[in-house]
Order: sequence, then structure tokens, then C-alpha cells
Amino acid sequence: MTDGLILGIDGGGSKVLAALADRSGQVVKTARGGGVNPMDNPGWREVLDTVLRPFAEITEIGAVAAALPAYGEVARLSALQEQAIAETFPAAKRHVLNDVEAAHFGALSGRPGILILSGTGSMAWARAEDGRSARVGGWGDMIGDEGSAYAIGRAALSLISQAIDGRAQPTALTDAVFDALSLDRADPMNALGGWVTGLERPRAGIAALAEVVDRVARAGDAGANALMEEAADELARHFTAIAPHCASDADWTYAGGTFASPVLLAALTSRIGRAPVPPRLPPIGGALLAAAQCLGWPLEEGFVGQIASARNGTD
Repeated sequence: MTDGLILGIDGGGSKVLAALADRSGQVVKTARGGGVNPMDNPGWREVLDTVLRPFAEITEIGAVAAALPAYGEVARLSALQEQAIAETFPAAKRHVLNDVEAAHFGALSGRPGILILSGTGSMAWARAEDGRSARVGGWGDMIGDEGSAYAIGRAALSLISQAIDGRAQPTALTDAVFDALSLDRADPMNALGGWVTGLERPRAGIAALAEVVDRVARAGDAGANALMEEAADELARHFTAIAPHCASDADWTYAGGTFASPVLLAALTSRIGRAPVPPRLPPIGGALLAAAQCLGWPLEEGFVGQIASARNGTD
């Protein structure tokens, strides 16, 4: 085995992405699949194995960094995740880390600061000048995940049901969601209830509705905008809770698909009171940097810049 290549793995509740890069930082191969969160997907190992199978026989891979959801949170699941990576890449150096830690590493290129994550779930991760890390949130949909895409989607379903009943003002979300899901408005309870109970992976399916909420909010609907404002409130609480871990002027940034919403990002920025630093690398970039560190490769500007230039293929 040589150490001419590194493999980064970015797993989440909705998708997993693997990227292979060389010593210059050039991404030479990628693969992706569905969500691999063991908290809500009993088939996560099969999904992960399928995505990683094309890389398993590449002998030039010297190090693998796997950024996986729920890692470090539940000991039993973390052990299974470590086992999955060890069995697939027994000859490589390996580093398994939480997916949000890798997102922080990539977004800030290893520098200290605060990352607010809103994807299928939500969390804040901070790294101080002395290297100490801290996190808040990330409790999962049954306990937490406030401000996440799942929370927005769940709140949208609640608002729609109230609007249909007459317990809330009418909202354009009703037609938008029914249209997006191709549901029959003639029997709304049966249609919406049937959709929810038929979901194989409810967390990911409900989280996907956040995109509809964003679209309707940008069109001016009061109900949809209120949901996005509520999400921003929750994410701002994450920031407030973790901010004392860093210097008062520490940079903050963001990660996760929910921040594709300009409504949400603007609302959170307003609450924090200063603009974020745009993420330098996507989460998969953070995994690649972690893999490079395993081999002692210097994280020079050229290396980081090369990975950044490939982000359209690794988002």
C-alpha cells in the first residue's frame, strides 16, 4: 500500500458522499448514496457499504476519514461505525469523527470559531484558540433538532393541519405541500396521514419539506415566514449557548442544506448581529483535511484551495 491518495466520507441523515483526492488536493473520484444516520436508518450499513465498495480495493489509499452522524453520541452505534470503516479499509490509517466536527474543520479550514449546522438535524460546534472543542444540540428528532430541516418540516405539517381545520389562518403552504407530494386535497386527512405513515424514513422525508417552506416563505406567505423565523430563533439559541467557549470576536459560519434558504440565513445573521464567514469547504472537504492530517500532509493553501475548487462536485 502507498499513501498517494486519501478518502473523505461525509455522512448525514439525507445522504452520504465519498471523495478520493491526491496529494495536490485534486478530487479524482466521488460516489454518493442515501442517508447513513444509524439513529433513524436501520439499513445504514448497507447504504455505506454500497457507496464505499468502489474504493475498497484501491491500494493507494493511505488514510480514510469518515465523518458520520451520531458518532461519539451513542457508544454502541459509534463502535459499529468504527467497525464498518475498519472492515472496509483494514490497511489504511483511519479516523472516524462526528459529521459536524468535520463540517467545522472544513468550513473554517481548521481555524477556531463557531459552526451552526442545520441539515436534517441541528447542532452547534465550537473550537477555541487552544484547540478545545465543544458542542450543543444534536439530540435527535425525538428530543431536540430544533431549527433543523426536520423541525421546519414537522412544524409545516402541524400548521397545515391547523389551517385545514380552521384553527389557524389559511397558508399557501397547504397547496404547496399537497402539490409537491401529489396528494389529493379532497380528503386531506387521509392523504396527508397516509403519506406520513407510509414513509420508509420519516425523518428524512419530513425534513425534505423544508425546501417547500423556504420557497413559500420567499413568496411572502406569513405562515411559512413565521416557521423560518422560529427556526432562526432556535439556531440563535445554539449560538448563544456555545459562544462563551470562544473569543467574543470569533468567526462564525454555517453548514447544512437548510442554509440554502436565504430567508433562514438572513434571519439568523440578524439575530447574531454580525455576518458569517462563508464556508471555505463543504463538509466533505473537512473529511478530506482530516484524512490528510492522518498522513501528516501539510494543509497548505494550495492543497486547501485545490479541494475548494472542486466543491461543485463534492457538495
